[in-house]
Amino acid sequence: VQLQASGGGLVQAGGSLRLSCVASGITFNNYIMKWFRQAAGKEREFVAAISRGAYNTHYADSVKGRFTISRDNAQNTVNLQMNSLTPEDTAVYYCAAWSTVNWHIASIESPRLNDYWGQGTQVTVSS
Repeated sequence: VQLQASGGGLVQAGGSLRLSCVASGITFNNYIMKWFRQAAGKEREFVAAISRGAYNTHYADSVKGRFTISRDNAQNTVNLQMNSLTPEDTAVYYCAAWSTVNWHIASIESPRLNDYWGQGTQVTVSS
């Protein structure tokens, strides 16, 4: 199983980036897909999640209205469009996959309830 994240980089405040995560070795549409991030010296935090059929999405309050998660089950890909970036968004971003049929918000936000993790992609937002 591999989750390959890409799309990170250096961007100025107010700019945009689009992260992608390509999964292999799993039946992609059996998994809720998530994005987490971890800033230096901080704990990993939930960013966004999308249900298996893309009918439901959920966002952390800190990114709501600025970030959009989407998925393409035919391409085994989950994306995170990030707009209006601020220096506080600087972190390593990780995609994760969780094989559950339950759309339970508290569980979805947990960094412990995931079956697989990607390797992370660095996002740096300059002021």
